[in-house]
Amino acid sequence: MTQNTEKLLKDLYNAFNPSSPLPAGDPQYVDCGEVRGDDNITLDLGLNIERSEPMTCQLYAGHRGAGKSTELLRLQQHLNNKGYFVVYFAADAEDINPEDTEYTDILLACTRHLLEAIKEADSKPLLNWMKDRWDDLKDLGLTEISFEKLTLEAQISQFAKLTANVRTQPSLRQKIREKVEPQTQTLIDALNEFIGDAKKKLPNKYSQLVAIADNLDRIVPFSATDAGGRSNLDQIFLDRSEQLQALDCHVVYTVPISMVHSNRAADLSDKYNTPQVLPMILVQNLDGSAHQPGLAKIKELIKKRVQKIAPNLSLETGLFDTEETLERLCLMSGGHVRDLMKMMREAVNQTQNLPITAKAAQRAITKERNVYRKTPGQDEWSILAKVSISHRILNEEKHRNLLFNRCILEYRYFDDEGEMQPWYDVHPLIEGIPEFKEAVALLQP
Repeated sequence: MTQNTEKLLKDLYNAFNPSSPLPAGDPQYVDCGEVRGDDNITLDLGLNIERSEPMTCQLYAGHRGAGKSTELLRLQQHLNNKGYFVVYFAADAEDINPEDTEYTDILLACTRHLLEAIKEADSKPLLNWMKDRWDDLKDLGLTEISFEKLTLEAQISQFAKLTANVRTQPSLRQKIREKVEPQTQTLIDALNEFIGDAKKKLPNKYSQLVAIADNLDRIVPFSATDAGGRSNLDQIFLDRSEQLQALDCHVVYTVPISMVHSNRAADLSDKYNTPQVLPMILVQNLDGSAHQPGLAKIKELIKKRVQKIAPNLSLETGLFDTEETLERLCLMSGGHVRDLMKMMREAVNQTQNLPITAKAAQRAITKERNVYRKTPGQDEWSILAKVSISHRILNEEKHRNLLFNRCILEYRYFDDEGEMQPWYDVHPLIEGIPEFKEAVALLQP
């Protein structure tokens, strides 16, 4: 392998980073709205913010890795251009642990990021809140120094230390919640006092404030364990809906797709209006044939990343050995952007010299398929088989879990009467798994 070839393969590998959402305005962005049921975040969420006089609180859902963060960053830029100061943060990066999250964690995260983002605002209400509880909180991984002796910057940083310990320190997480939980209303009051001052001190071109809490959709749902039958998602998004909506600014929270499809959907709609859902890119029709417009969008996603590195490299004859190899990899993604990125990376890793061969692409497919082989429980293969035939899901826990785990994917299309129709299918990677094939065979007459 020559040095130039090694550099090209390394650049290609890094071009398909599955963990990095595209920043707003990135030339690699591809507008897939027309193959996602006309999804448009600037209309679906943005207009509600722009046209509403009261503060709005909206929920945004979709499969993990479908591209929600990229869309939310586009919303941030759109609103910035409209005069809104937007504080965006990925909650799981520094503040929450998706395996164990409660409402208190989210409130602390919102407080921390608003406080850090708007430095011109009067921080005294929040710092006084912290000062009044310093004796209770300082032993929870903060500092033994008296609050008054800390510099202003150090005082502000204590909120970040709290959220960091909530995310990374299981031994401290519950203790922090026990100290903060009885004081959530006083914290909201202090935060709103801060927000009120912040609105008066925004840079000249801004007139309103928006907070976007991303990656809350990664909170792992678990069954209700309390006597009231409330799941962890119920406790956060329904039982605490008033507090989630209490901030004196526009707010967008992401929410797990499984909750939008639960028997709590009507309650969510009542409390927040209808949550917006980002479906998959439609790459396959109901009859199993390739949906060419969606397939073209997936190819464009690949092409734009490749062109940044090698502008003259053809996808069908330069990057891949044949058009069939390229299309197979695209179809196996199921229109799921992160899975596409992961398979592209593995296909590059399986390649010593371009083009990527059918064998290298198949190894990438097989590696990703093994993830889905391990995901369903033994009694869930029959559920997946039924969904693959009916293209419908039931409103029950196992179907919702399979949605959350991306074994079942949601698509949308418009029928002849212009009505938007959702439908569901198993992830294409699952179709090649023996357990699934056996379950399908049992359903055949």
